[in-house]
Amino acid sequence: MYIDLSHGSGGKQTSSLIHDIFLKHFDNETLNKLEDAAVLDIGGRIAYTTDSFVVTPMFFRGGNIGKLAVCGTVNDLSMMGAKPKYLTAGFIIEAGTDMNQLDQIAQTMKEAALEAGVKIVAGDTKVIEGSGNVYINTSGIGEILKEGVSIQNCRPKDAILLSGNLGEHHAAIMSGRMGIENTISSDCAPLSSIVADLLKNGIDVHCMRDATRGGLATVLNEVSESSHCRVEIDETSIPISREVKGFCDILGLDPLYMANEGKMIAVVPGEQAEAALAAMQQNKYGENARIIGDITEGAGVYMTTALHGRRIIDILYGEGLPRIC
Repeated sequence: MYIDLSHGSGGKQTSSLIHDIFLKHFDNETLNKLEDAAVLDIGGRIAYTTDSFVVTPMFFRGGNIGKLAVCGTVNDLSMMGAKPKYLTAGFIIEAGTDMNQLDQIAQTMKEAALEAGVKIVAGDTKVIEGSGNVYINTSGIGEILKEGVSIQNCRPKDAILLSGNLGEHHAAIMSGRMGIENTISSDCAPLSSIVADLLKNGIDVHCMRDATRGGLATVLNEVSESSHCRVEIDETSIPISREVKGFCDILGLDPLYMANEGKMIAVVPGEQAEAALAAMQQNKYGENARIIGDITEGAGVYMTTALHGRRIIDILYGEGLPRIC
């Protein structure tokens, strides 16, 4: 058996790769939780994470690989209830890369870091043979602001909130690759300010996840599996822009499985759902936030459809769109 592109989709094959190889050899209590970031105690509670970015094309409507690298790492820290503080950036640069493009990527990283309130404090550069692509690895450290935020911490009667429209990053990348003319822009954004707004308003957040590879459907399945609960969502409550919906209808795509780079779910006590929604909607990156469902006893992810039917929402299976981030 050999690696194929489906192993990078964020779905079942990715899960198998992680469990069958990496967890088998790197097994430890912290890693086995499979959170967005590790929560560590080294004279103070911190969150620590790392990520690599290989998106094609490197420049897309709404951002570029540099913005993606900063926002993706900031978001992984934020999802653990942490305030992002410091990043590192390692660049693998192929020969033939346009220096002006590389300068633009670095400039965009600077701007994204300033917005997120983080500093890029260390880095590395390697140049390899190739045809002008850039790959970026980032690591990040954040200060824990709220303990106990975990994918394992969802409980029956919790409410599930989604911070905004689905599918925009996936559609923007796919449009760029296929040469499709539209105005769909990636949602790539730092979510640290939404998290800060939730915590500032006293919301007892149980779990947060950003809906990246594999989309909302895969994230909700991870919640169900890790918290040993059932997830119930309502199709009519899920925000999708008219243009992305039309894009999906034409190409036969399901927005539930499309990658996002500036959307998150928050699982909160049911009695705090409206307050959490108000906190999200006051933020520019959460203006279209919605309460999309709740947590119940049981297992699996189920959706009540617009036609009042009932649909099982499984984890992504297959290749999906490779090199989305």
